[in-house]
Amino acid sequence: MPKQISVISSVNNTYKQEFVANQLVEAQISPSLLQKMRHDLIHLLYTYKNVFASDDEPLGTNKGHKVDITLNIDRPYPPVLRRPAYPASPRARGALEKHIQELIQLGVLRNVGHNDAVEVLTPVIISWHNDKSRIVGDFRELKTYTVPDRYPISIIQETLTQLSKAKYITSMDTLKVFHQMFLTPKLGNYLELSLTVVFMSILECHLVLKMNHLIIKE
Repeated sequence: MPKQISVISSVNNTYKQEFVANQLVEAQISPSLLQKMRHDLIHLLYTYKNVFASDDEPLGTNKGHKVDITLNIDRPYPPVLRRPAYPASPRARGALEKHIQELIQLGVLRNVGHNDAVEVLTPVIISWHNDKSRIVGDFRELKTYTVPDRYPISIIQETLTQLSKAKYITSMDTLKVFHQMFLTPKLGNYLELSLTVVFMSILECHLVLKMNHLIIKE
């Protein structure tokens, strides 16, 4: 792999330099790229800078589209789509309450009112990795009744076909850049969660990414 150079050395615009210094501080570009290619790359990232997390917007501010799904059944929905909360240990319950408060403050979750009709209810669990917790929704039953008409995660064979024709390949790891998927009100109703503490409705889904190294290869 060729030696990498700092991204900021490819920028001569003050606003872009500030963006690079704050958001792409760890990113690097292969020196095999021509100067124009480096400028074009930085311009592209700057154009879509709202997908990056920042101190003011910890989830980014990428808006303009909403995700929706269609169920392959009509009302009344089967009881299997209205599932009670899973039992939780005191440790999991404490972690769950902490995650809920954080997600409410970020605008990802909202409380479901007593007068709101709840037709689809999904339980959640707390998963642990290296003593760190994460809240996970069990949407397997909902997926069973969902029309498979969109694929936000690329199909492997299609990705390989695209890569075989690509002139440049971008390599990113998965820890810092956020891509938001705002939900339609209808989908928000489908994504109501049954917790051990309260009913919640998801307002946004987030795919969490981190741009640690940005490498462009010819």
